[in-house]
Amino acid sequence: MLQQTQVSRVLLKYPEFLKRFPNVASLAASTPAEIIRAWQGMGYNNRALRLRQLAMIVTHEFRGRVPRNVEALQKLPGIGNYTAHAVACFAFEQQVPVVDTNIRRVLRRIYGSNTSHIDDWQLASLALPRRSAYDWNQALMDFGATICTASNPNCAQCPACNDCASAHRVRKTSKKKKSTRHIPDRIYRGKIIEALRHASDRHPVELHNLGSQIKENFASADFLWIQALAEKLQRDGLVTITKKRKRFFLSFPQ
Repeated sequence: MLQQTQVSRVLLKYPEFLKRFPNVASLAASTPAEIIRAWQGMGYNNRALRLRQLAMIVTHEFRGRVPRNVEALQKLPGIGNYTAHAVACFAFEQQVPVVDTNIRRVLRRIYGSNTSHIDDWQLASLALPRRSAYDWNQALMDFGATICTASNPNCAQCPACNDCASAHRVRKTSKKKKSTRHIPDRIYRGKIIEALRHASDRHPVELHNLGSQIKENFASADFLWIQALAEKLQRDGLVTITKKRKRFFLSFPQ
């Protein structure tokens, strides 16, 4: 849930999701439609389907227990290098490095150009203490979020200031206002999923009618655009498209 989603939103959703799916087995037994509906408010709905696939694999291949080591975790759907290391470290207290945006920034600033020849994970491995990887990685994350921030770092209050190659050298910047003129297609794909959540399973939503629900001033010229969005969602396994008498209907896969 925390992938590309704010912590504040996850804190509200997580207990509700656990109440609906209290264990891996119940998640594995769910249908795509059930888990997509349960994911409401989270965005990036592909994560919900990958989580269900992961639960099915863990249930059938690992006897319902999530593997503890990085190599096995990386083979599960939706788990990449970072998530595998984070789960191994924070869930199972394995002695492994973790590299997120904050940790990368902190280590690169402290060590400077002396380590430019090695990648981020190698650097994190070299900096990792022999014990307490859990505390170390958590501390680096918090440090990067509060002191060694991306812009305007607080070098005056930094405990590593005397040993940091970048101390007082990071240029202070002001935040730029984000443009709101162009709405990316992923927003509209999310609106399609949201519309289906409120529709009945027995009554698929007609694609042309759906267009007027998600986009202001939707016209016939926009039909190919929304059809392309729907086809992308179908390729991702999030919707099913059926055609009846030259009309297209959308529903969640069952």
